[in-house]
Amino acid sequence: MARKDLIEAVAYIRTSSATNVGADKDSDRRQREAITAFARRAGYTIVQEFSDEAVKGTDAVDARPGFAAMLKLIAGGTVRTIIVETANRFARDLIVQETGHRMLRDQDIMLVAADSPDAFIEETPTTVLIRQVLGAVAQFEKAALVAKLKGARDRKKAETGKCGGRKSYAERDGEMVALARKLRRYPVGGRQRSLREVSVELAAQGYVAASGKPFGVGAIARMIEQQPGA
Repeated sequence: MARKDLIEAVAYIRTSSATNVGADKDSDRRQREAITAFARRAGYTIVQEFSDEAVKGTDAVDARPGFAAMLKLIAGGTVRTIIVETANRFARDLIVQETGHRMLRDQDIMLVAADSPDAFIEETPTTVLIRQVLGAVAQFEKAALVAKLKGARDRKKAETGKCGGRKSYAERDGEMVALARKLRRYPVGGRQRSLREVSVELAAQGYVAASGKPFGVGAIARMIEQQPGA
């Protein structure tokens, strides 16, 4: 029976060669024993084990099926810690390692290496440089996306005269706008209809605001000012 004061964690095992796959193989056994021993010493209880077989240490972590299954379990439960034998078992390539660790950190998931618990948080000159580069890349990608979207909006505005925002009354209901313009254009009783009278007439024919009430005079004025198809 697990002690209540133990922290729940999952074990992650990765083997890079198919020849090392299997419970009786040295790689699996060594990793499992190292993780279990560390968990016992550090106050963790392993609730489940996940593995990726014949997956290279340079493969992106989000492309690994076992890793994906592990994240799915974590997302639906209370476990927030992953324990690996070494940092290299998580990812051998340093950039992949830092990228994967950043992804987990952003999801409030702790990654711990059994042989060196501070491996993923220590500030060596190399890791600091990589984190700065990754941050700069993320900032660049965000700025590039913003510029791309702005360019698309500017092109659309140049072509159509507008881009984004709320649709005009003409775009929402061309027939209603045409009727409003017609009511305003043709006099009644020898005089031009007021904007309020146009609103009342539209309401009588079923054209009302989203609130269910007749349109205000400001809305009627905008309808009349809009060009057909605007």
